[in-house]
Parts: sequence; C-alpha cells; structure tokens
Amino acid sequence: MPSPAADASTTRSVLSLIADDMVEVDRVIARRLDTGVPLVSHVSQYIISAGGKRLRPALLLLMAGALGFRGEQRFNLAAVVEFIHTATLLHDDVVDESTLRRGRPTANESFGNPASVLVGDFLYSRAFEMMLDANNMRVMQILAEATNVIAEGEVLQLMNMHDASLDEAAYLRVIRSKTAKLFEASTRLAAVLAGVDAETEQACASYGQALGTAFQVIDDVLDYEGDASETGKNVGDDLREGKTTLPLILAMQRAEPSQSTLIRTAIETGDTSQLPHIVDIVRTTGALDATRAAAASEAQRAIDALRGFPENSHQAGLLQLAAQLLERRA
Repeated sequence: MPSPAADASTTRSVLSLIADDMVEVDRVIARRLDTGVPLVSHVSQYIISAGGKRLRPALLLLMAGALGFRGEQRFNLAAVVEFIHTATLLHDDVVDESTLRRGRPTANESFGNPASVLVGDFLYSRAFEMMLDANNMRVMQILAEATNVIAEGEVLQLMNMHDASLDEAAYLRVIRSKTAKLFEASTRLAAVLAGVDAETEQACASYGQALGTAFQVIDDVLDYEGDASETGKNVGDDLREGKTTLPLILAMQRAEPSQSTLIRTAIETGDTSQLPHIVDIVRTTGALDATRAAAASEAQRAIDALRGFPENSHQAGLLQLAAQLLERRA
C-alpha cells in the first residue's frame, strides 16, 4: 500500500507539468485580491495559502495542455475556479461549524462567521467580474451554471442532515452537485478555450465529473480511516455534523441490526458518544472497501473519458491523477 508520502510525490510529479502555469495563476490571484479593505485580503489569503493541491485550477491547466491550448486566458479562468472554490470553503465551514481544515483552524474559527461569509461573497463577485475578461458567453454560462448547481448541492446536503434513510443515489446526487460540478466545469472550460468539438468537450466534462466524484468518495473514506495529522480533519467529523456518507450507508446495510440501529440513532440525534464503536463497525463490515470500490468505478470512468485523446505529457498526467485517487490516503 503506497504511503501518503508516495502519493504526494506522485501528485507533485503531475503538477510539475504545470508549475510555471501555476506561478502565473498565483500572480493573477494576488492581483485580483488587491482591495482597499484589508480584512478581505487577509481572510482570502489565509484560506488560499492554507495548502492543498489546488486540483480544480490544476485540472483546467492540465486539460488545456492536453488539448494544446496555450492562451493567456487559461490563467485567468484557473484563478476564477480557485476563487469560487475558496468561497465555497468559507461558506461550508460556517454552515458545518467546522474548526479544522488542512490541519489548522478554519477561517471562521480564526476570524468569525460574519467575516467568513462576507469574504466568501466578495470572492464570488470578484470571480464573476473576472469571467468577463474571457469575453465568451459560453464561459459565463458554464461558470454561472456550476455556481448555481454547487449552491443547490449545499442546500441538498443541509436538507439531508441527520437523515439516516439517505440512499447511495441521493448521496451521489449531493456530491456530484456540491463537489464534482466545479471539477467538471474546470475541465469543460479548458475544452471551450481550446475550441474543440462538442464530443470532445463532453469527454472533458465527463473526466472532470468522474474525477471529482471519486475524489469526494475517497474523502469520505478518509473520514473513518485517515489520520488527522495527514488529512487535516478529525476522524468522524462527518458523523458529528450529521452527514450520511457512503461509508455509513454501506455499513448500515452490512452490519448486524443492533449495529445498524446504533449508527442510525447517531446520525439522527447527533450523539457521538459511541463514535469509536461506530468507526469500528464501519471498518469491520467492509464498508470502506466497498466505498473504495465505488470510487474506483468513478476513477475508471474518468480514465475511459480520455480514450482517443492525443497522447502527450499533460494527457498522461490526467490519467495518472485518476489512477492515483484509488490509493489516496490523505
């Protein structure tokens, strides 16, 4: 089993393909965060500089490279995608009352909920202002739809809180809206910038959606088998927040009736006093292996979407990212 260090090394190898591009994206981000309101810049920089792989802008850049597009607009739209993602993180942490992200206090924990919400709003509005630079209605359409779907996904998740009857289809609907949609938009934008045909654009979008879905499914696995020092969040956080994720859904299907009742009660009441026992049930029922198998299916769908694409280093990097998700440990 590859170690987290090995996974990180693989990811760095792929991202090295776009290292110079990301420097340009960082320049755009710094310039667009320049504002006369210091708190806006401070909170924005706090969360943007928190680390992470910046997968969404990276996917846009990698897909643009795979399609042979080298125009300057890829830097602007990669920054737009990062701003939208950062805004969702700021709002998510307020809604979820989270205190830890990527191993350090969340922005709402450090600056308070009002500042987090308002700076998130600023990032959304600045992102839409930047979209105009592309002078392309299709770009506007993709990003407006993505932002709308993400908001719908957030509301769906809120409605599903403490609902132990949630099934796999409803779970997937939430993560494809809340998480995978921005992955999909990132890769679709690259296709639009490159001016490819409709079939190729759809293949790019399918890759992004499948990769984003697999990414979130694995993230939900790590909530029960990850190490907080590596994942940046506490084991069992999803259950504490009342989220019925796939590991819990599958554990309830596989466990003894008394064990299923224990999980169901914890989800519905928010009582985490039995968390160690529940984590043990999730692990011993094989629910995590089954969840990883679901992620593997999505990762394979991403790989299949790139069949027929020109073979180059960026296309190979996209394939490698999908394959690596199956071994993700942090």
